[in-house]
Amino acid sequence: METKLTSAKKQVIIRTEGPTVLIGERINPTGKKKLTEALKSGNLEIVRKEAIAQVQAGADILDVNVGALGVDEEVLLPEVVKVVMNTVDVPLCLDSANPVALEKSLKVYQGKPLVNSVTGQENSLKRVLPLIKKYGAAVIGLTMDDDGIPDDVDKRVAIAHKIVERAEKVGIPREDVIIDCLTLAVGANDKAGVVVIESIRRVREELGVNLTLGASNISFGLPDRDIINNAFITVAICTGVTCPIVDVAKVRPAVLATDLILGRDRYAMRYIKAYQQRQKQMEK
Repeated sequence: METKLTSAKKQVIIRTEGPTVLIGERINPTGKKKLTEALKSGNLEIVRKEAIAQVQAGADILDVNVGALGVDEEVLLPEVVKVVMNTVDVPLCLDSANPVALEKSLKVYQGKPLVNSVTGQENSLKRVLPLIKKYGAAVIGLTMDDDGIPDDVDKRVAIAHKIVERAEKVGIPREDVIIDCLTLAVGANDKAGVVVIESIRRVREELGVNLTLGASNISFGLPDRDIINNAFITVAICTGVTCPIVDVAKVRPAVLATDLILGRDRYAMRYIKAYQQRQKQMEK
C-alpha cells in the first residue's frame, strides 16, 4: 500500500513495507506559549524557524496546526501554509478540525497534501471527506466517533473500517486514507498502550492501510518522557505504524535503528548517514 504526497518540488511515498516516514509535529501551539503568542500577533518568523529546524532534523512531512484560543484558523491557517511552503520543500499535513479553514488551505496548497483529520463522527465524515475528494488530498482517519475515543480494540477497529468504507464510497482510494488509532496517556491508564498497539495490528491486518500516530501522547504527565516515547515508537513501528507524528529531532535515531533492524535500510546507509550528520553538528 502506497500513499503518495507532494509539495511543489518533492514527492514523499509512505509504504506499508518501506522505511518509516516522519511527520514533524512542532508547528502546533498546543502547550507552546511562545508559538501561541507569535501566532496571535501575526509574527510567523518562529514558524519559519521551526519548519527549517524540523526538515534539517530529518522530517519528511510537516504537520501545520494553528489551533489556539484567540486565533482565527480560517484566516491564519492558509497564511501559515503559504509561509511554510515558501520556506521548505517537503509536503505538508494540514491540521485542523475546522472544515472552512481546511478548504481555504487546500485552495492555496501546491501539490497533494495530507489532511489531519476526519473522524468516525457523522458530521466530520459528511463535511471533510467531500473536501478530500474535491482537492485530491490524502486524509488521516481518527478512530473516534460520536461517543468519543473507545476504550477497547474492537470499537476502534470498527471505526477504522467505517472511515475507509465511507471514503471509498465517495471515490477516495483506500491508499489515501491513513488511520490513527489514537494514543492515550499510559500514566492515566496502564492499558492505553496495549489497546493502541493491538488496534494498530488489527487495522494493518484487516485493512492494509498506512498508519500514523501522535506518539508523544503516550508519556503525558510522566517523567523522562523521551525514554517512554522512544520505546513506544519502536513498538508501534514494528506493529504497523508507517508515518508517526513526532518531535523528529528526538526520535529519529531510534526510528532509523528500528528500520535497520526490520531490514528496511540496505547496508545501514540511512543509519550511518544520519550518524555522520549528528557528528558534524556536534563538532560545530
